Amino acid sequence: MPIKSEPVEVNIGPQHPSTHGVFRMVARIDGERVTDVKMVVGYLHRSMEKLAEERTYTQNIPFTDRMDYLAAMTGNLGYCLSVEKLAGIDVPERAQYLRTMFSELQRVASHCMATGAFINDCGAWQTPVMYTFRDREKVLDLFEMTCGARITTNYMRIGGVAFDIPDEFLPALDWLVNDDLPARFEELENLIVGNEIILMRSRDVGVVTPEMAINASLSGPMLRSAGIAWDIRKADPYCVYDRMNFEIPVGYNGDSYDRMVIRIEEMKQSLRIIRQCMAELPDGPHKVDVPLALRPPAGEAYSRVESPKGELGFYVVSDGGPAPYRWHVRAPSLINLSVLPQMTIGQSIADAIVTLGSIDINVGEVDR
Repeated sequence: MPIKSEPVEVNIGPQHPSTHGVFRMVARIDGERVTDVKMVVGYLHRSMEKLAEERTYTQNIPFTDRMDYLAAMTGNLGYCLSVEKLAGIDVPERAQYLRTMFSELQRVASHCMATGAFINDCGAWQTPVMYTFRDREKVLDLFEMTCGARITTNYMRIGGVAFDIPDEFLPALDWLVNDDLPARFEELENLIVGNEIILMRSRDVGVVTPEMAINASLSGPMLRSAGIAWDIRKADPYCVYDRMNFEIPVGYNGDSYDRMVIRIEEMKQSLRIIRQCMAELPDGPHKVDVPLALRPPAGEAYSRVESPKGELGFYVVSDGGPAPYRWHVRAPSLINLSVLPQMTIGQSIADAIVTLGSIDINVGEVDR
């Protein structure tokens, strides 16, 4: 005879390694099966969008470091593009190449973290995440060499980048993208892509259908895992992405496994883009002079970039003053998280952990 059980509410987080930050997931379970999920956010809320209205356009750049703090470079870039569009600022060609190069290095660093943490959530404790941390650290070494910071880089500037690359940068980058990382990515694939335990823990877990992805406005690997080849770098190119030759990896099952594989493939494509930037990098200035108290004409602008997590957009409104009248962020971590209930209801509680890890959220970007 069937065993009758009583539904139980289980709090996962907000202080738990598998929530990837101070995020609370309240799961209602019947036995081991999830019957309902509530998402509770706001534990990290810092009111950046309101604070930005009291600071100059340049002073707001560090806010973008601290949203998705695992991808500060792309956060910087998305905001600077929006202000440049608003103020009609042309960026030197060398700066455009440097921005593209550093954005792709940031994608590699972010996807290393996402992949290692995801495998950790699947139950492979410590070893894989240490391997991906090792590779991420080498990218952060290049960031430190250029701008002095490793995580909250504050490198992009309105009108270009803060510093030109030092003489030792390109030789170090050449070794990394041609000699070191390709072998490391192959090693990672050999460890996990065909791994029986990873397959059992992530195949058909946390499935996103194409209809669900489109209706929820998902982006990044979340969207592409459902077979939709949408990437802002191709659909609405910025910097010099229209000159780059690269592919958009897609999946077809929309599950957690596909999202992991897509991130690994995207890292390979990032190396491909970086090599092209190195080969074509022109001489010239790395920025144009912009007043610290920049006063763009009254108007509004929206610019978007393909961050490691998806479409990151900045909507900025100017009233002609030295500070934005309105400042709003389209945060992919928040939007991608919105489908978590549909992805987890009906699964086991263990699968819910894997599903959340596959989304690759950063709570700093969720709460802002």
